[in-house]
Amino acid sequence: MNNFCFVFLPLQKFLFMSNIYLGYHFTIEPKELGSEILVAELGEKAFESFTETENGISAFVKKDLWDENILDDIYILQSEEFKIEYTIEEIDQVNWNEEWEKNFEPIDVDGKCHVRAPFHEKTDAEFDIVIEPKMSFGTGHHETTHMMIQHLLEMDVKGLKTLDMGCGTAILAILAEMKGAEPIDAIDIDNWCYLNSIENAERNNCKHISVYEGDAALLAGKKYDLIIANINRNILLNDMQAYVDALNPKGIILFSGFYEEDIPFIDASCVEKGLTYVKKLQRNNWVSLKYVN
Repeated sequence: MNNFCFVFLPLQKFLFMSNIYLGYHFTIEPKELGSEILVAELGEKAFESFTETENGISAFVKKDLWDENILDDIYILQSEEFKIEYTIEEIDQVNWNEEWEKNFEPIDVDGKCHVRAPFHEKTDAEFDIVIEPKMSFGTGHHETTHMMIQHLLEMDVKGLKTLDMGCGTAILAILAEMKGAEPIDAIDIDNWCYLNSIENAERNNCKHISVYEGDAALLAGKKYDLIIANINRNILLNDMQAYVDALNPKGIILFSGFYEEDIPFIDASCVEKGLTYVKKLQRNNWVSLKYVN
C-alpha cells in the first residue's frame, strides 16, 4: 500500500538458487487486506519470499523445508471473510533478482513524481524517488499510494512536522522531505518495513526522517502538523483517537487504504473527533480523504 505495511521478506538478489522451490499462487478476495494477513501468517512458516500478482500473491518455499501440512493452521484460509484459492508448482533454480525486476515497473504520478528502482533510468520529473523495496507492496504501484502522492504534490508542506504512519517503503515520507517538510517521523509495525524505510531514506539523501518500529502507541505525547495514514479501514478506525490527539490545531491529516463504501465509517469517526472534511480522491474503487483539525 506506500504505503501498505505488507510483510514481504527480502528477495535474495543476484543469486541463482540451485534448490528446488514450491511456488504457491494465491488468488485472494478482498486482495489487499487478505494479502497482508496471509503473508504475515505464511511468514511464520518456512516461506522465504513473496511477490504480488494481479489477483493476490505468490509465496515460495524450499522443497526440502516443505511438508504437506504447511498450510493446516493458517487461520485466514478458514475465514469466511475472505475467498482464497491457490495452485502449486515446482520451480527449479529461481532467479530472485530477475523475478523482482520483472515485477517492478517505474511509476509516474501526474508527470511530477517518478518512483523507480536503481536500475531504472532517471527522468526529468521534479521529484525523483529511488527505492529498492524488500517487498512488492509499498512501491507506489497501489492506488492508495498513488493518491497520497497526489495529495502531497498539490500541498505546501514546507516546514510542517510530519508523520508517515504505516510507512511501508517510506515513499511518502521521502516525498514530504523533498517538498520541504521537517522533521518527519516514519512508523511501521513490521520489521522489514522499518529496515527498508531506513535504507530508502538514506538512498534518497534524506536528512530529516526518523524511522521507528511500532504502532500508534508511539504517538503518545507527540504532535504533528501533517499526518499521513495509509493503512486499512480497521486499523484507522481503531487508532483514530491517537491520530487526532497527535494532530496540532489546524493540522492536516490524509487517510487512505480503504474502499469507497468505507467512507461513511471513516467520516463518522473523523467528525465525531472534531475533524473537518476537505477533499476526496478516488482511483478505481479505492479512495483517499483529506481532513483538517
